[in-house]
Amino acid sequence: MKHADTIVIGSGLAGLMAALVSANQRQRVMLLTAGAGSLTLNSGVIDILGYDENHNYVECPREAMASLPHEHPYQKIGVANVEKAVEFFLNFTRDYGFPYHGSLDHQLLVPTAVGTLKPTCLAPRCLDGTSLHGEEHIIIVGIKGLKDFYGNILQENLRRSLDGRTEFPVVEVETPLQGGRDITTLDVARWLDTEDGRNSLVRQLKPYVKSDSTVFIVPQILGTKGQECAAALHELLGAELLETTCLPPSVNGLRLQKMLKQALKDLNVEIVENTQVLRAVSDGQRVKGVVAKASIREKTYYADKFILATGGLYSGGITVREFDKPQETVFDLPVYSEAGEENWSNEELFGDKAQGFAKTGVRTDSSLRPVDADNRLVYENVYVAGRNLGGYDFCFEHSGNGVALASAYKAAML
Repeated sequence: MKHADTIVIGSGLAGLMAALVSANQRQRVMLLTAGAGSLTLNSGVIDILGYDENHNYVECPREAMASLPHEHPYQKIGVANVEKAVEFFLNFTRDYGFPYHGSLDHQLLVPTAVGTLKPTCLAPRCLDGTSLHGEEHIIIVGIKGLKDFYGNILQENLRRSLDGRTEFPVVEVETPLQGGRDITTLDVARWLDTEDGRNSLVRQLKPYVKSDSTVFIVPQILGTKGQECAAALHELLGAELLETTCLPPSVNGLRLQKMLKQALKDLNVEIVENTQVLRAVSDGQRVKGVVAKASIREKTYYADKFILATGGLYSGGITVREFDKPQETVFDLPVYSEAGEENWSNEELFGDKAQGFAKTGVRTDSSLRPVDADNRLVYENVYVAGRNLGGYDFCFEHSGNGVALASAYKAAML
């Protein structure tokens, strides 16, 4: 009977990080995944806390975390563990050749595809637009046939974001990728992984380089292999290239996912893919194993410790088949949700108040172990990470990847 020290369930940022941190503790780790995870659906930058409970912009996430409500995951995780998680992540990305930078003391500003500047704490340099002030010679680069990227909208909103001090010409780059369909950022990024693709882009952009202060703002297309493409283009052009966030697929999320999976491979983590975890095998307050199904066959996987990172309400880790009865799908853990239909959602989807439904999730003790409505421990060797956690609206706060990173780190270290 195969037995692991730790089984992690889920392949989003929380699951991959929990497996990585656990493996760094010299544990035998098994990662059970049902799908591709959510990293290619988000920007891959690490938002710690962009806005507080009143939707006020947060200048210093470290300070703002202290005033969050008691039920917020950061209160369970603790600022010290958030700091350690950030340090671990920065070291990991540096060691794997695609360094992120930033800290808990201030926000970086990442340009979006519509020209706003989004606060985040940790980002690779190719996405960090903090130093943009409008005095640079800024060129917006569109790609012919690329869907979901509109240079004129970015142009107008970026002018407002930078106080209207300059004009931003828009140029359109030709590629050999069109074949009767729209192309995606991932298509272009793979093209720019090639020498021919880079040389073509350089030939088309070189005439617009006016000085050392020229900055090209591009969709998220700078290759799929870490910083290799961005560095090569910078050298060839003699100008900076700055990516925006984008709609899925997220090339930067893919870069981060690739790094994490390579690190897990290097640490001999066993990854079992396309496996749906169905239920737990328990003895009182202790889980002995989980039953999973691949194709038509069920198999039980055993471990001393289990980390749940199945993505919560947004990824099917928590379901709501009946309005007032949310269910966690693996361990059947008690799930918190806002009571009353009137508290479930706001009239405005993107308003100045958190959405009640978004706070649905598992409540835990200070060790991230699940508890019931009376704060009684459910399982002593199960830990909850990422969006399975209740008590916060990651979209409203801009805290999703931050909670995923920090909760995964703490769960793995306990």
